[in-house]
Amino acid sequence: MATFGVVVFPGSNCDHDAYHAMKHVMGCEVKFLWHKDTDLSGIDFLIIPGGFSYGDYLRSGAIARFSPIMQEVVKFAEKGGPVMGICNGFQILLEAGLIPGAMMHNQKLKFVCKNVFIRCETTDSLFTNSLKKGGVFDIPVSHGEGNYFIDQSGLKSLQDNDQVLFRYCDANGELTEGANFNGSIDHIAGICNEGRNVLGMMPHPERAMEKLLGSEDGKPIFESILNSLSVA
Repeated sequence: MATFGVVVFPGSNCDHDAYHAMKHVMGCEVKFLWHKDTDLSGIDFLIIPGGFSYGDYLRSGAIARFSPIMQEVVKFAEKGGPVMGICNGFQILLEAGLIPGAMMHNQKLKFVCKNVFIRCETTDSLFTNSLKKGGVFDIPVSHGEGNYFIDQSGLKSLQDNDQVLFRYCDANGELTEGANFNGSIDHIAGICNEGRNVLGMMPHPERAMEKLLGSEDGKPIFESILNSLSVA
């Protein structure tokens, strides 16, 4: 059974959500990793959860990127270790240069906390290989700086390399203007790196794991991950 590590920064507030999702829903071994830790031995998969690391001072993820554990996260990822950054975790991965692009304030300059629909764009990743391409998932978001941006050459590279894993859509899977609530370029909700072992996504699949809480649509994403780890 794979062991998951959940990184905890001062200001993280979704660390226990990620722990609960993997430990109590998916039945995995899970360890909390403090931001000052430098030992990732025994960890098979890293989750960088959402929240407001270091109070989101300067800009989201900018300070967390320099914490001691992130040096080890970068080494882990560069060796092919799987990493998933959710919301603030996505922002931290961008700041660390593990995935391309940047985050801006939401288009309407308002914090958004609601359920949205995202569409699976590719099954060619360890995060999505058990999903159906074009499948639509009802997943919560909770962010003020989720407006993903990359220049046109970078966007073309993402598209050409099939690195866009999720896009914001409506309930029917259509990429409507209204569905792209934060203004992200090309409706992007989640991308991976060129090595396909690092995922950054703004929606919170760890908050959509139990019917009691309104949606189980996050489970297939983690089931895909577990399937990939069992095959590796």
